Amino acid sequence: MLTRKELNLPKYSEKVIQFGEGNFLRCFFDWQLDIINKNTDLNAGVAVVRPIDFDAVPLLDTQDGLYTAIIRGINESGQVVKDYTVISSINREIPIYKNFKEYLELAHNEHMRFIVSNTTEAGITFSSEDTYDDEPQATFPAKLTRLLHERFTVFNGDMTKGFILLPCELIDYNGEELKRVVLKYAELWNLGEEFTNWLINGNIWCSTLVDRIVTGYPRGEKEELEKELGYSDNFITTGEYFYLFVIQGPKDILTKELKLEGLNLNILIVDDLKPYKMRKVGILNGAHTAMVPVAYLYGIDTVREAMENDDLREFIESAIDEEIIPALDMDKKELEEFKDAVINRFKNPYVKHMLMDISLNSMAKYKSRILPQVLELNSRTGKLSKKLLFSLAALIRFYKGVRENGDAIQLRDDKHHLDMYKELWMTNNYNEIVKAVLGLENHWDTDLNKVEGMTDLVAKYLEMIDKVGVAKALKEVK
Repeated sequence: MLTRKELNLPKYSEKVIQFGEGNFLRCFFDWQLDIINKNTDLNAGVAVVRPIDFDAVPLLDTQDGLYTAIIRGINESGQVVKDYTVISSINREIPIYKNFKEYLELAHNEHMRFIVSNTTEAGITFSSEDTYDDEPQATFPAKLTRLLHERFTVFNGDMTKGFILLPCELIDYNGEELKRVVLKYAELWNLGEEFTNWLINGNIWCSTLVDRIVTGYPRGEKEELEKELGYSDNFITTGEYFYLFVIQGPKDILTKELKLEGLNLNILIVDDLKPYKMRKVGILNGAHTAMVPVAYLYGIDTVREAMENDDLREFIESAIDEEIIPALDMDKKELEEFKDAVINRFKNPYVKHMLMDISLNSMAKYKSRILPQVLELNSRTGKLSKKLLFSLAALIRFYKGVRENGDAIQLRDDKHHLDMYKELWMTNNYNEIVKAVLGLENHWDTDLNKVEGMTDLVAKYLEMIDKVGVAKALKEVK
C-alpha cells in the first residue's frame, strides 16, 4: 500500500478543486500537475470532489491520495516506452453526498485558485429542479454555483478571490458553456447582480481541448504490473504516451499562475481553440473514421493491426497527407507533426482499439469528421478526395451488414439509416445506392450528387469493393 511517509512525498498546499475522481483526470490533469509541482514552486495540491453518490469504489484517501500512472506507447523517436510514476498531487477526496459541509468549506480556503472538472459530456447541464438549499444539488453546474456563491459570500465579493476554471468535458467551448449554465442558476436562485458581476469579471472561464487515450484500470494486467512495481495499488491508471492540453484563455496569467515557463509540457495557451479542434477532428478522428470500414472489410479488427498492414497504413497516411492536411488552416509543419504523433498513437502496442467500437454512428461521424475536408479540398482545388471517397464507398458497403468472409457485421447506428441501407442493398444497383446515400440532404445538409464527379467515383469504388474485395480495390486508388 502506498503512503507518503514511506515514499518521502510531500502533501502540497491545496489550490485545486477537482470535480471527478475518474481515470481520465488522474492520468491527464493530475499527472501534468504532478510534473509541475516537482519542477517548480507551484505547490498545488488537489481536493477531489466525488460529484456522484457512488460507494462501490473506495476513496482515494485509502491510499493517502497516491496512485501509480503507467504511461505506455511510442515516443517521437518511434521507440516503445513505458513509464511508472507515483502521482502525489491529490491530497484527499470528498464524497459530496456525505460531506456537503466539507465541500462548501473548500470555498473558505483563500489559497484555492483552480477548478477542474470532467463530469462527462452530459455533465454540463441545467435543471430547474435544483434549488440553492439542496445538499447537494443534482447537476454539476448547480453544485458549482453553490460553491461559487459560498466563495463570493465568505470573501465579500472580493474580485481577487475568484477562480481559474478549466473544465475538461468533451464539448465545444466547454468553459463558455459552463459559465452560461452557472449564470442561469444564479438567475434562477435570485443571487443578485453583484454576484453575477463577480462570476463574470472575478473568475477566468477557460475553454479547453483535451487529448489522451486513457485505458484506465488494467484489470487483466494488475497482478503482473504489481509484481513489476513491487507494491499493491488499487488505483493504478494507464494511458498512452501522447497527450495534449489546449487552454483558451489569457496567456500571461495562465503561464504565470500554472508556472509553465520553461517546462517541456504539451500545454498550449491559445486565443481560440477552433484550429486545434479542427486539427484533431480532421486528422485523428477523421483518420479513425476513414480507416474503419476499409480495414474491417479487409478482415482486420483493431487500429494497431491496420497500421501493421502495409496497404492500409499507406492508404491512411496518404489520405491525411494529400486530402486532410491540405484542407486545414494551420501551419503545415504543425499539422505534419501532429499527423506523425497520430500515426504513432495508432501503432501503440498497449492500446487495443477495436474498429467496431469506433464504428458506432459512422454516418454522423463521416459527416462531422471527413466531409468538411472533402468539400473544402474540392472548393479549393476542384479535385475529388479519392481516398476519403473510397472510404465512403467502403462505408456504404460496410452497411450491407456482411464482411467479405460472410460474417455478419453488428451495425450500430440510427434505425432510419439501418432501415435505409437494408432496403437499398436489396437492389444491388450500385449507382442507385450511391445516389440515394449522397442525396440525403437532411443528413449531409446538401445534395452531394451535385458535386461534379462524386457520384460516379463513389459508385465505381463501391462496385469494385463489392465485387473484388477491398484489398484489390485499394490498389486502384491512386
